[in-house]
Amino acid sequence: MQPGRGGPRGASKDQPITLKVGDNWGATHPMAKVLDEVFKPEVEQGSDGAIQVEVYHSGTLGNEADLWDGVRNGTIEVAVVGTPMNQEFPTMLISDWPFLYRDLEHAKKVWTGDIAAEVNQKFEEKFPTVQVLGWGPNSARTFTSSKKLTTIEDFAGQKFRMPNNPIHIGLAENLGGSAQVIPLGELFSALETGVVDGQDNGMVTVISEGLNEVQDYIYETNHIIATLEIVASDAAMDRLSEAQQKVVRDAAAKASTQAWDQYIASVDTDRQSLKDKGLTVTELTPADRDRMIEKIKPVTDKLYADNAWARELTDKIRAVS
Repeated sequence: MQPGRGGPRGASKDQPITLKVGDNWGATHPMAKVLDEVFKPEVEQGSDGAIQVEVYHSGTLGNEADLWDGVRNGTIEVAVVGTPMNQEFPTMLISDWPFLYRDLEHAKKVWTGDIAAEVNQKFEEKFPTVQVLGWGPNSARTFTSSKKLTTIEDFAGQKFRMPNNPIHIGLAENLGGSAQVIPLGELFSALETGVVDGQDNGMVTVISEGLNEVQDYIYETNHIIATLEIVASDAAMDRLSEAQQKVVRDAAAKASTQAWDQYIASVDTDRQSLKDKGLTVTELTPADRDRMIEKIKPVTDKLYADNAWARELTDKIRAVS
């Protein structure tokens, strides 16, 4: 973190500063929920009302690329994004690295600890107008489809919506399907109209975006435990005193940790909820997990070949206990 890079002035109750916070998820998503329940009250109370927080969910302030550009350009104060910057800063591909963690608790330890701080420093060197305030869970990604999807063989011939990320696109193709890049805000319609058969997201997102209404099968592959980053405009932070900046950073850290805890606690409930809604949920067996890792080896081999940083960082992550 680099507080005070522009000479903070500070906000007061007489002249409060408003922080607009945008995300692309429904209000029940763990990261959206903690913006309302943790970040907003912590900032407002911790600043004694000198900072007011306005939270905008579901892409109200724009899609993920818009939010990233807004924070980067200083037109949006804070946003929760995934990895729209990965083309410029390939280290962010680590957020979507396949089969990297032992479980969700392992992922939480990584992204609330020293490794997160190391990546933040490199991130902020690359993007000097942005600060990373925290890393929270997107979810353990699962595949869903309107067509039968209970085994690896069922991927063949199916069309999957994937994020604009070479890892996700490569996974769909390595598993035998095809990939189409479609923004999250257009995903429901694309599934409903049959533009694509399926998609990959966590069960929490399937529920929060109502995708269960247009999907019949969930293959609980947990192939990627994806993260979301809370990023802030440096210009916005520099309007605050150093003490107020600390309030914002502490609130973001608390929100990120609580999002991990709430998400981890929700997985079993979400699975049962989707079963109750009539979806067929198939958990990945250890044997099929090994088969899937072997099938997607072209993706991971290319990631290691293309990114000199990758072997050291993934080894560090796997060593976190």
